Amino acid sequence: MENTGNFTATLIPLLDEKAKWYDTEGLPKLLESYRLLHTCVKTLFDFLVKKSLITPDPYKLDKKINDIKAPDSQQFVESERSTIIGQRFSDYESMLDFLCNYYKFSTSHLNLTNIKKLLELNNAFHWANFTINNSKTNTRVLANIVSEGRQNSDALTSSMIGDSLSKASKAMNDINAILKDYLEFRKEFYKGQIRRNVFTQSGFSAEKAFSSPSEEMVQIKKNFSAGMGKASFISELIDEIIQEDQGENKEAAQSKVLAKMKITSSSKAAKQEEKVDTKALLIEALQVLGGLPSVLQVILEKVKTNHDLLEGMNNSLFEKFKKALRKAFNLEEPPLYYPIIIVEQGTGAKKHEKINYNQFVADIATKSKRYLIFSQKKAAGYGKIMTMTEAKLFDFLSAQITDCNRLLVLLNALDDFFKAAAPAQYKSRIKGLKIDITNMKNLVVKTNQRRAEYANYVEEIEQMKRLGINV
Repeated sequence: MENTGNFTATLIPLLDEKAKWYDTEGLPKLLESYRLLHTCVKTLFDFLVKKSLITPDPYKLDKKINDIKAPDSQQFVESERSTIIGQRFSDYESMLDFLCNYYKFSTSHLNLTNIKKLLELNNAFHWANFTINNSKTNTRVLANIVSEGRQNSDALTSSMIGDSLSKASKAMNDINAILKDYLEFRKEFYKGQIRRNVFTQSGFSAEKAFSSPSEEMVQIKKNFSAGMGKASFISELIDEIIQEDQGENKEAAQSKVLAKMKITSSSKAAKQEEKVDTKALLIEALQVLGGLPSVLQVILEKVKTNHDLLEGMNNSLFEKFKKALRKAFNLEEPPLYYPIIIVEQGTGAKKHEKINYNQFVADIATKSKRYLIFSQKKAAGYGKIMTMTEAKLFDFLSAQITDCNRLLVLLNALDDFFKAAAPAQYKSRIKGLKIDITNMKNLVVKTNQRRAEYANYVEEIEQMKRLGINV
C-alpha cells in the first residue's frame, strides 16, 4: 500500500506536467498538421469540381457540424461514382475545416472517445497509400478520379496536384504519430484520474482494496461513479491499475509508466536550443496562397458566365450591327464598365466605383498564375522568391495580402451587382460567388495568421535583445 501511495504521488505531477506540455506544444502541432492536410484536400476538391469529375454536395453550406464524424465508406455502384464520392469528399473537407477553425484541441476536450472519432476520420482516405489498388472503397475510387484528372491536365496543374498529395501524406503521417503518443498519454491520464479521484473517495477502503486484486476491482467499481462522473468504465485500463498496484511485476510496470510520462531534459534542451527559421515562416505563408489558383479559376468562370448572360440580354440588333462594323474595320471594342457599390466595413458607408470588366478578368488570370508559383518549388519564379531578403519577402507577402483583400471587396460588390442587374426571369441563372469568396477569404486569413506569427516572433526577439538577452 505504501508503495502504491508513493507511485501515485510521483505519477500525478508528471501527468499534470505532460498535460500542460500537450496543451502548449503537442496539440498545437497536431492542429497545424490538420491545417496543412485541409489545404491539400481543398486544392484536390476544387480541382476535381472544376474538372467536373465529382459532383459537390449542393447542401454543403446548410449542414451544421457539431462533432467529428467520418464520411460513409460503404460500396456503391459505378454509375453513382461522381455523386457519391463528391458528397463524401465534400463531407471530409467540411469536417477538416471544422477541425481547423472551430474544434478545441486541448487535453480537457480531446479525451479517449474523441481520439477514436479522429482516428476514424483519418481512415476515411488513406493518403499514405493513395493508389488505385487500395482496398478501401473511398480511397481507391478517389485515386482513380484524381488520376483521370491529372492525365487531362497541363504539366503545371498535374505537378500541383502531385505536390498536394505528397503533402497530404506527410501531414497524415505526422497526425497519426502525434495521436499515437497522445493516445498512450490519455490512457495513463485516465488511470491517473482514477487514482486521483476514486482512490480518495470516502467510501474507498484502501485496506480492503490492497488486500487482493479482486478486492481492488470491487472498491474501484463501488466508487467509480462518485469519483469519475459520466466517464466510461474501461475494464482493460482498470486491470492495468491493479497490475501496477499488486501484480507480480508491479515495480517494472510502475517504472514503465513513469518513464513514458516524463518530458526528458534532452527534449527540453533541444527545444531551448532550437532556432526558428523566420524566413521559412514567410515562405510557408506564401505557400498557403498557393491554394488560391483553383479558387480563382472557379470565380473567373462564374464571372464570365454572368457577364455573357447580361451581354446576351442587351444584345439588340443595333448592338450587333455596331459590333459587326467594329469587326469589319478592325476597331477595338470600347471598354465595358460595371457600376458597383462598395460598403465600408465598420462604418457601413457606401462608395460607388466602376470595374473595367476586361481588365478585371485579365487581372484575376494574372494573379492566379502568380499564386500558382508559390506552391511550385521547381518554377523559376519560386527560385526568385527564395533569393529575396527577409525584409523584402515580408513586404512582398504583405502586398499580396493587401491585394487579395482588395480583390475580395471587389468580388463581393460584383456578386451583388450581377444579382441586382439580372431581371427576375434570369436571376436563377446567375452564378453566385459567395461560397468561392468564403473559400478565398479562408486562405487569406490563414496567410495573415502566419504573417502575424512571424511579426510577433521577430518583435519578441528584438525585445529580448534590447534587454541584453542573447537569443
